Parts: sequence; structure tokens; C-alpha cells
Amino acid sequence: MKHALIMEGGAMRGLFTCGVMDVLMEEGIVFEGGAGISAGAVFGVNYKSRQAGRPLRYNLAFCKDPRYGTVRSVLKTGDLFDADFCYRAIPDELDIFDRNAFKENPMEFYIGATDVETGKAVYHLCTDGGSTDTDWMRASASMPLVSRPVEIEGHCYLDGGIADSVPYRFMESRGYEKNVIILTQPADYRKKISTAMPLLRLFMKQYPAIIDAMAVRHTVYNHQIEEIRKRESEGRAFVICPPAPLPVSQLTHDPAKLQETYNIGREEMQKHISSLKEFLNN
Repeated sequence: MKHALIMEGGAMRGLFTCGVMDVLMEEGIVFEGGAGISAGAVFGVNYKSRQAGRPLRYNLAFCKDPRYGTVRSVLKTGDLFDADFCYRAIPDELDIFDRNAFKENPMEFYIGATDVETGKAVYHLCTDGGSTDTDWMRASASMPLVSRPVEIEGHCYLDGGIADSVPYRFMESRGYEKNVIILTQPADYRKKISTAMPLLRLFMKQYPAIIDAMAVRHTVYNHQIEEIRKRESEGRAFVICPPAPLPVSQLTHDPAKLQETYNIGREEMQKHISSLKEFLNN
């Protein structure tokens, strides 16, 4: 039976996921597959490259850089996260992403993004951590209104969470029957309709499918959580989520709060590591 590690997004809430991942790596836990959305993709690829600690390290190092998740970056480049800085300078020069290790690891890793023309989720199987995989990482994490759509092979994509916040059904369709799912909101969290809908309707008229998908995203998400909890009760999923709302917003720039969020992920995984091993071994 194949197991996958499935990671929700949430921007800086993804540091919780990083804490969970690092404990899993330290425990030597191997998954045949993985899938990430948005921050779950950008941070999650480090599981395949086996680089524990890397996302925390570069987030602490650059969280106050004006090119990293700021209005200034949006005004200057059109992207909340400067594409050249975040997807070239950091992985190639400042905190090296180990592409050789990524390529050599047989773990299948999928990244989900939303096609701006259809409003549907599209998944990419990463191969070598190179330029195409990096484009998919960027696309998956490109939030509407504050990011430009990312063009890949003639199609344009935005944040994967618009269409599919937690890709458990996709991984099940690939043959992964028992999966570990990392959520970045507490168990009782339910999403409400986005307060940005008026702005989306005003500034994204050229992408009606994205507007439509965002209008029902809260309903789709809440149904996904119900399905995930049902799978958990049936022994088909193991869910790790924060015990309470995390001390960060999507765009927190406070290193202490980022570190705290990471620590919560570590602590939560350490509390449940025995149960997780039992789940994976049965």
C-alpha cells in the first residue's frame, strides 16, 4: 500500500508544516509520494531533497527583505514575492536547493496550480527541481491580485489553493490509499467567503473562471475538511494540524513568530509520532 505526504498551503502558516516535516525526516520516515499546494509545494519540495531546516532558515533570513512578501515588491515587480529573488537567487545562490538529491530521490512529488482559463486544478509531476519544476512552484504560490499569472507551456496558472486546497483526492487517484495530511488551520476551522471578492471582481475581470472558483472556495474547502475527517475516522488518513490558531498571518514578517510557528509544528508531530508510525505500518 502506497503512502503520500499531502501539504496544504497558507503562506507563512506553512512554517507549521516545516516543523512537522523536519521531525518526519529526522525520524527517517519515507513516503512513496507527496503533493503540495502553494506554500505546501514551495516548502514541501524540501522533503524530496531531504533538506531538513532549509525553509525555516531562509524564511528567518529573508522575512524582512523588501523583496519577500511586501507591497513594495508588488508595486515594483507585480509579484508579492519577487520572482527573481525567491525562485532564482535564494535556491541558486543564497540557500542552495539540492537539485541532485531531489532528482535522485524516487519519491513522486506533485505540485498543484489553478488554470486561469478554466478555474480547475492542474497537477505537475516534478522531475529534477529545474526550471520547469520551479515555474510550477511559483505558479502554485502566486496569490491572485498580488501576483502575475505564471505562464507554462502556453497556459497561465495561479495559486493552487483556489481550485484544490488539499489534494488528497488527486493523490488517491494516483494510487495512494493511506495518506498523511498536514493542515495549517486548527481542526475546528471553517473557511468563510473571501473578503477580497469585490476586488477580485473589479480587477480580475479577464479571468472569470478564477472569480467563479474564488466565490465558492469556502464551500469547497469546508467540504474537503469534512471528507478528510471521514477518511481519518476510517483509518485512511492521518491528519496533523495546529492545536490552536497559529501566531502568524499569511504575511507575517516577525522572525520570532515564524520560529514559534515552526516550533508548534515540531511539537505537534513529536506528540503524535508513535501513532503516525503505527498508522504507516498497518
